[in-house]
Amino acid sequence: MNNLESLVSELQQSGAADLLQKSLTGLEKESLRVAPDGTLSQKEHPEALGSALTHSCVTTDYSEAMLELITPPLHGARQSLDSLSDIHTYVYKNLGEEILWATSMPCVLAGETHIPIARYGESHAGRMKHIYRVGLGHRYGKVMQVIAGVHYNYSIAESFWPLWAGIKGDAKGQQGEMQHLIDSSYMAMVRNLQRYGWIIPYLFGASPAVCKTFFGEQGTNMQEFDEGTYYEPYATSLRMSDIGYQNQKEESVGIKANYNTLESYIDSLKCAINTSSPVWEQVGLKDEKGNYKQLNTNILQIENEYYSTVRPKQLLQGMEKPTSALNTRGIRYVELRSLDVNAYQPQGIDETQMLFLEAFLLTCMFQESPAITLGERPEIDNNLLLSARRGREPGLILRRNGVDITLKVWGEQLLSSMESVCALLDSNERDAPYQAALNQQRSKIKSAEETPSALMLAEMHDNGESFYHFARRKSLQHNRYFHQRKISSETEQRFIDEGVNSLQRQQQKEVADSGDFADFLADYFASG
Repeated sequence: MNNLESLVSELQQSGAADLLQKSLTGLEKESLRVAPDGTLSQKEHPEALGSALTHSCVTTDYSEAMLELITPPLHGARQSLDSLSDIHTYVYKNLGEEILWATSMPCVLAGETHIPIARYGESHAGRMKHIYRVGLGHRYGKVMQVIAGVHYNYSIAESFWPLWAGIKGDAKGQQGEMQHLIDSSYMAMVRNLQRYGWIIPYLFGASPAVCKTFFGEQGTNMQEFDEGTYYEPYATSLRMSDIGYQNQKEESVGIKANYNTLESYIDSLKCAINTSSPVWEQVGLKDEKGNYKQLNTNILQIENEYYSTVRPKQLLQGMEKPTSALNTRGIRYVELRSLDVNAYQPQGIDETQMLFLEAFLLTCMFQESPAITLGERPEIDNNLLLSARRGREPGLILRRNGVDITLKVWGEQLLSSMESVCALLDSNERDAPYQAALNQQRSKIKSAEETPSALMLAEMHDNGESFYHFARRKSLQHNRYFHQRKISSETEQRFIDEGVNSLQRQQQKEVADSGDFADFLADYFASG
């Protein structure tokens, strides 16, 4: 029995399964609002959906046309999915003829001038959110910002930690300094999620192709699938590749957060949000009319600008900085950000994925998780890039601790290491759903043809479809699904009330604000 198996066996005997059942899951799903022909909506955020600034479960991301649907933290995958389905159902009732685009990669883009940046009203907080997005457009271009994804949030039950402290022999945890143990355990999870995170685009990547309009006049060296589509034959997730999310447009503004401790993570982000960048200084803070072009000229305007596959998070109180919240109260949950929108599911994610992810995150925490060395950092980045752009390539070689290993062999080893964790989570379940979820992923390791990215390309080929036609067909299917789905009158009334109340909360913020916006920004950046 290896170290992981003996640890999980001890957890099993200690009753950990009952405690882990109380863990919380949350979902955040981004979707572009588009006209029925797939062109990006130019309309404002629908008023019936309330205020994007203050609504608890419907907001916008980069663009006014990019909805973000957020579930509360709930027990288990099924409850979270039901909540996400209810939010979708209500949103669809208020979209008119518009539909939500079913894929991560957008289509029918008519250039940057046709991507409306999200607006949040005239409060200081609302203006700050808008200007931050204006800055992202100047720094990285608007097109990159309208790629959609799903974020999976996971918070281990508070009642689990005393048991964990006892098993780990952590005297500090037993003496009441529990948050230190919680933080170090979550950071161990985060480091291993970085190490093994390449498996997420392989298993769940659903963006192997992209509309030619995504590149505009720039062109690309990608292969042509048909007259409207570029693709990579073995790609899994172009969203997670070097054409998707990234900070490092310029060598001098690249940043790598340090995940070895929570303190080092906070310090590395603080350094980036407080250090001016010559490249962003050239963009300038304001235009000739005095309008802000970005919040500041630092390496990062704020912490959220740092694109990462995983983030340790704490709930924010008011206008609190994420680093301040982490520094003051430690880690509350972990946010996995590397999931493509699953075009085959109306919600963009399904229960099997979520069960696998829970077992994967716990396996990452239970396994040994040494500090990430300077030599390991490029390996982690390159493995993710290879998996995203060439993950289904037969015999693809990754690097682990300086040694070559095929993606297939490493993938089989990773999934085998999850066996005992799935058995632990299945202790109180009928039909062993975690084991079933693991087996489904195993079949994808054995046969790359079963991955969503391969299924998409095969379907497009068999139907003679471009990526646009595939995505539009799926979007219309999901549209019909949610229009036929019913929510209870109580649930609908709750959404109606939240929409009205959120607009009132935004108005109250605008009335309550006093003083100059520049002073508000200065105070914000001086805090924490």
